Amino acid sequence: MKPTYLTRIPAAEAHIRATGERLTQPRVAMLATLMTADHAISHLDAVDALAKHHPMDRVTVYRVLEWLVTMGIAHRIAGDDRVWRFMLTAAKPNGKANAQHLQHAHFTCNDCGQTFCLDEVSPKLPVKVPAGFKTIDVDLKLRGQCAHCA
Repeated sequence: MKPTYLTRIPAAEAHIRATGERLTQPRVAMLATLMTADHAISHLDAVDALAKHHPMDRVTVYRVLEWLVTMGIAHRIAGDDRVWRFMLTAAKPNGKANAQHLQHAHFTCNDCGQTFCLDEVSPKLPVKVPAGFKTIDVDLKLRGQCAHCA
């Protein structure tokens, strides 16, 4: 049975073309993988998911994930285990990153360790930072049991 990310290859190609950046097989395969993930995946999860049909060395996977984050196509979430996990960033119909999605909450399951985006929870906290400081990002993480483990 073929992995589900293979069905997302054409959509991933179109999305990368829309950025005007170079279209490469690793970028397409990684984006397609993120498009099918229902939770944030680690670097090693990505290596494992791509192993059979698009094998890549770990450095290439890391560089592609970082490129996707830089382009606003994906975002990274710090795990409790000090491992970055990556998730697709919601996009507007024109393919650009949705500004509301860039500041949203995450939920990490205490049992299985998976992290999910909570797009409907917007962390607009009334926080005043000291003079000279500038807030760029707000990271709000809720913890508990996910629907699969509850």
